[in-house]
Amino acid sequence: MRPALVRACMLGLCTLPFLAGAQSVALTGILGSKALLVIDGTAPRSLAAGEGRGAVRVLEVGRDTALVEIAGRRQQLRLGEAPVQLGARSAEGEGPEQLVLFADSRGHFTEQGEINGRPMRYLVDTGASAVAIGRAEADRLGLTYLQGETVQLGTANGAVRGWRLRLDSVRVGGLQARGVDAVVVPQSMPYVLLGNSFLSGFQMTRQGDRMVLEKR
Repeated sequence: MRPALVRACMLGLCTLPFLAGAQSVALTGILGSKALLVIDGTAPRSLAAGEGRGAVRVLEVGRDTALVEIAGRRQQLRLGEAPVQLGARSAEGEGPEQLVLFADSRGHFTEQGEINGRPMRYLVDTGASAVAIGRAEADRLGLTYLQGETVQLGTANGAVRGWRLRLDSVRVGGLQARGVDAVVVPQSMPYVLLGNSFLSGFQMTRQGDRMVLEKR
């Protein structure tokens, strides 16, 4: 029998540092049906779906991703991604919820999030009037939309047409909005565009390659 294939990525680890005593978790490889996780810098541990250690529990293991729950918060990790820093409440429970993002080499802010509890990958687009989802991704997420009258969506690259719908919830890090307007567009897109129907609910500041979203 062939040995299990290990896909390891020891550079550019998917690291999620949480504040206020929570844990730092990195996905360093996939071993069969198990995820190799480095928790707080310790030696890698292989955990299958349903298994956990401390405040970290693995929910799903894919080809190059792992959906985990850390201190009650879901996050999808991907091999080879640049580190992401997520803000959180202070130890005393004071202060606004906060998400800190860092631009990639192209100046884009991309990360993992959830739509209606399903994992998705988004790109922050302050020029988009609403959250925009490619039709193939919308079908994967199980979204219902009417393919009748189309609506126009403004984006940073001009107007496109698509089908309107309302999302039950959109979660990015520790930030969540409900009843978010969105548009499904016919063409495929590598990301969900996180537009102003979500962003307008948060205070957004940017300094260089750092973007901060805070709950108002």
